[in-house]
Amino acid sequence: MTPRSKSRGTVLPIVLLLSSMMLVTASAWLESSIVATRSAASLRDRVQAFHAADSALARCSRMVVDSSDPPQNAFAGKPTGWRAKASFEGAGASAIAPFVAWPYARRVPQCLIEPWSRSGDASARSYLLTARGFGASGDAESWLQLEIEIAGSSVKRRWRRVVAKPF
Repeated sequence: MTPRSKSRGTVLPIVLLLSSMMLVTASAWLESSIVATRSAASLRDRVQAFHAADSALARCSRMVVDSSDPPQNAFAGKPTGWRAKASFEGAGASAIAPFVAWPYARRVPQCLIEPWSRSGDASARSYLLTARGFGASGDAESWLQLEIEIAGSSVKRRWRRVVAKPF
């Protein structure tokens, strides 16, 4: 028997083993790239929603500061209208849309302006502004708040991010 005849048929299993290893590696890379693409799209949606809410908050705060009207129906405690779904959705919604359109978003951002009496000073005006921004998907939604105190010519702003959807 020649050495060549002893090694006959061993090349096929080796080639099959190497091809299956390459196939498994390629499928792992494909799965990894799909997960990275989904993650990037989700992050883009969240950033889009954040910027929409931030822009709505900036525009509404300018409206409040530039307005000379005294607050109507000021709450004694901190206002809670922003926690109610009816404030943002439906026929009786009191939230405003400061922009006509917002690019690449499911909906235009909204802003709710709630007056409240924060101090005993009658000349001071206080407001709680709540902005809601949307991304391209239904899950991307961002909530931001701004507390504004206007006393004479001084304006104090306290900004905070609402982490979870209130309703």
